[in-house]
Amino acid sequence: MVVFRIPLADSNIEKLKSRSKFFASKFHYKKKSSLKEYLEEINIKLTREEYLGIVFRSFVNTFLILLIVFASLLMVAGIPGFWVYALGLSGIFSISIAFSQLAYPKVFASKREKDIEKNLIFALEDILIQLNSGIPLFDILTNISMSDYGELSLEFRNAVKKIGAGEPEAEVLADISAKSHSVFLKRTLWQISNGLNAGSDMSMIIVENIRTLNEEQMIQIQNYGNKLNPLIMMYMLISVIVPALSVSFMTVVASMIGLEKNLTMGLFLGFFVFVVLFQIMFLGMIKSKRPSLL
Repeated sequence: MVVFRIPLADSNIEKLKSRSKFFASKFHYKKKSSLKEYLEEINIKLTREEYLGIVFRSFVNTFLILLIVFASLLMVAGIPGFWVYALGLSGIFSISIAFSQLAYPKVFASKREKDIEKNLIFALEDILIQLNSGIPLFDILTNISMSDYGELSLEFRNAVKKIGAGEPEAEVLADISAKSHSVFLKRTLWQISNGLNAGSDMSMIIVENIRTLNEEQMIQIQNYGNKLNPLIMMYMLISVIVPALSVSFMTVVASMIGLEKNLTMGLFLGFFVFVVLFQIMFLGMIKSKRPSLL
């Protein structure tokens, strides 16, 4: 289970929250906010104003530290007007870090949704087996919450806590469905909630959801295969064909015009670094395009 930690922050959530009260007070309450929705979805005990306060405090601290570091380095290097360059560099890096921190709840929620959807079919099959064995739904939810289904188990754990506190099962599941950004979890819990309110056969509802998700999984696999074909062609072209031709071309050119040894080695090293970076980027692209139900 992935723990939420604000990137490049200097402490844990609670300490950051207490240290950023002054900055948080400068932001006004906003009833509707995408940041607020993502924070609620990932179950972080922070309001929108508190999170913005943490980000702004981090921006100020990062800017001041980088300003001192860059100014010292540029002053030692003897660059005229070093304060101007130090201010510019510090601002660029600090703003980049602040934007990455602001976007992180959305990125974390997206990773969490993928983890939920990856385990959803297996969890539903587990629920179906337990239903057919005559186990009550609340006990099934408890069993799923204690199982190894990643973030999905955490969602059911929160549901079990609310149901144990006296809230109706249908309302709790409908509330989780409304807050989740995962289309498949939203649809599944909504149908289970409606089935509880209507007194329907839960086994039939779970079977239908499993069938629908399996069909969606097959569609995602086909789309994934269609996306991989041009990516593989691009990979072969950029990381195999182009470097091989470039090395051959550079070898011929270097021998004909008599390039210096250091310059030639630098060019070959540049090609090598480019190919390595491209392969890392390619692996990231493959991973990001992987279907959520796989």
